[in-house]
Amino acid sequence: MTDKDRSPSGKSGPSSGRDPERSRRLLIEATLESIARKGISETTVSRIIEHAGVSRGMIHLHFGGKDKLLEEAARTFCEAYYIEMDRQLAGVSDGPTETIMAIVRADLSEELLNERSVAIWHAFRGVARLNPAIAHYSDTRDARLRGMICDAFHALLESEGDAGVADDITMGTLALLEGMWTDFLTHPDAFSRQAAVRIVSRFLEAMFPGRFRI
Repeated sequence: MTDKDRSPSGKSGPSSGRDPERSRRLLIEATLESIARKGISETTVSRIIEHAGVSRGMIHLHFGGKDKLLEEAARTFCEAYYIEMDRQLAGVSDGPTETIMAIVRADLSEELLNERSVAIWHAFRGVARLNPAIAHYSDTRDARLRGMICDAFHALLESEGDAGVADDITMGTLALLEGMWTDFLTHPDAFSRQAAVRIVSRFLEAMFPGRFRI
């Protein structure tokens, strides 16, 4: 954003309303920032428009209301996760063992697991039970991530003649990763990414001796 796009107060100027896509983006970014700092219950319309620097009517114009804005923020947050995940997986060997460990390292990387992202994710998870639309983007059994891991486990197990347990091992791996995100949320200063990767690797090595050595 350039200086000419801002008002003297430092917020976006009137030109925001003449650029619909920019206004939408500002509102989504402001919503995610407020959720990261204050949680969903304190993410009010007033706080959102103050952060975004746009008029109150922009929320209704672009999203029809706060609920749809929250859903779009959840979708955008989820999409950003996979953009970074795909970036980190680019160039990784197609071997299932390498793919699984690359997913683990990416999920626990600073780019994906940080104080802002973990606060937003847990905030969305906190309202998911009562909001199916948000639940779709913060599901424990997220279809895309589960599918990526499960496909790799199926490929690994098929070579050993026991692909039937791939789903169970996938859910166990996801549970470990989610546990690491929760641990980071509660103990960010004590959290070790290296230790987290090592713990997941030990679990996988126990399931596949010789495949996931640290």
